[in-house]
Amino acid sequence: MSPVDELLAAGARVVADGLSPGTSGNISVRDGDRVLVSGSGTSLGGLGPGDVAVLDLDGHHLGGARPSKEWPLHLAFYARDAAHRAVVHVHSPYAVAASCLEPWSEASAVPPLTPYYVMRVGQAPLLPYRPPGDPALGDDLAACPWELRAALLANHGSVLAGRDAAEACERAVELEEACRITLLTTGLPRRELTPEATRHLAARWSSPWGGRTRVGSSAGPSER
Repeated sequence: MSPVDELLAAGARVVADGLSPGTSGNISVRDGDRVLVSGSGTSLGGLGPGDVAVLDLDGHHLGGARPSKEWPLHLAFYARDAAHRAVVHVHSPYAVAASCLEPWSEASAVPPLTPYYVMRVGQAPLLPYRPPGDPALGDDLAACPWELRAALLANHGSVLAGRDAAEACERAVELEEACRITLLTTGLPRRELTPEATRHLAARWSSPWGGRTRVGSSAGPSER
């Protein structure tokens, strides 16, 4: 599958999964030193080849459509880890709702209620509120001290990375489900996975969890 086809298929999937209402959200796929990004104001479910923008890794527009205004988020993820080859940013309802709550911990906005969230997504910190399209969204993601492949944007939505677009989409679905379960159990005497259980899952599935920080970060450990 070509990078363009990969991006179009991912757009159709997030809409089919109910993660991208209206013209909200954006997707990108890295292709060597270029990044293909969904165009500004487009419906992800109806993307065509003419709706794809091409940027370099510094954000210069090389051709195609006008890129989504939130392209700095995508480039920040690619700069954090060369293994990231696709990024999905959506305004899915449960992730947005969870992003309006106080975070569970510094390193993860969402608690470990199911093993699948820990295995497939890992810790997802809450990044500060910024207006949509603010370049500082990318700055916040780039500077986040926690090891991550997903984050919630305060009062905004979620952003996730993967080794390809299919994996990024799968993580978006899993994070949305984790947010849904979080909201359904808020205020109830719920039972979270223990630190021992989450450590085991994270080690078994090579998932960032337990306040793990990036190499060189000065942030302290957070077991929660």
